[in-house]
Amino acid sequence: MKILFIGDIVGKPGRNAVKEGLPGLVNKLKIDFVIANAENAAGGFGITKSVGEELFSLGIDVLTSGNHIWDKKEAVTYISKENRLLRPANYPGEVPGAGSIVMKTSAGEKIAVLNLSGRVFMQPLDCPFQAAKKELPALKEQTKVILVDFHAEATSEKSAIGWYLDGEVSAIIGSHTHVQTADEKILPQGTAFITDVGMTGPSDSVIGVKKEQIINKFLTHIPVRFETAKGGTLLSCVVLEVNPRTGISTSIQRLQFTFSE
Repeated sequence: MKILFIGDIVGKPGRNAVKEGLPGLVNKLKIDFVIANAENAAGGFGITKSVGEELFSLGIDVLTSGNHIWDKKEAVTYISKENRLLRPANYPGEVPGAGSIVMKTSAGEKIAVLNLSGRVFMQPLDCPFQAAKKELPALKEQTKVILVDFHAEATSEKSAIGWYLDGEVSAIIGSHTHVQTADEKILPQGTAFITDVGMTGPSDSVIGVKKEQIINKFLTHIPVRFETAKGGTLLSCVVLEVNPRTGISTSIQRLQFTFSE
C-alpha cells in the first residue's frame, strides 16, 4: 500500500500547489491513499467548509489539523459534520470532531489516521502519549495500517513519541514547523518516521507568511496580522510503502516540488 502525506497546506498558494502537483504524483507513484494537514489552508489560518470541499475534490482522502483548527469560526460546525477532517485526539473529549478515522482505499484495504498535538511550546492539551495509547486499541481492531500526524513544535517531543510508538503504528509524520527535515527513517520495529514533512505553500516566504512582515516583527517586536505570501509555490510530502497485512512500513521517501507563479 502506498500512502502520500502532504505537509501543512498554507492558503491559496498551497491549495494551488496541491491542484498542480497531486494528480501527477498519484498517477506516477501509484498512490493508494492521500492525507494532508490543512489547518492553515484558508487564508493561511484555519479551514472553512468551502476550502475543505475543494481539497477533498482534488483527491485528498483525509485532512488532519493542529493548533490552528479553530481559527475560522465555521470550523466548529464543519468539523462536527465532516468526519474526514480531524482535530488532535488529545483535545478534551467534549470538543467537536474526532481525532481519528478508519477508511478504505480504492482497493478495499483499511487505513486508520490518528491526529495528535504536542505540548512543548504549544497549548497545554492532554498528554499525546497517553491519548495515543487510548486511541490505538479500537483502531487496531479494524486495521493494522495506522498513520499518525503528530503536530508539534519540539523535535525532542516528536522523536520521543516516535520511539514510544515504534511497532505500534505504521508511521509517525511530524507537522507544524513548515520546514521539511532530512531524518526520515524506518525505526527498528517497522514504524516509518520523519520529524517534519514540511510546508505546501508559498516558497518565497517565511514559513508561508510574507517575509517582510516576519523580518519587521523580529526587528521591532510590534504585533502585526500576518498575510500569506504570494509568488512561486512549494509542495512538500512523504511517500510511504506499508505492508497492509502486517502494518509494517517498508520505505519512506521525502519529496519537494516547486512551481512557478
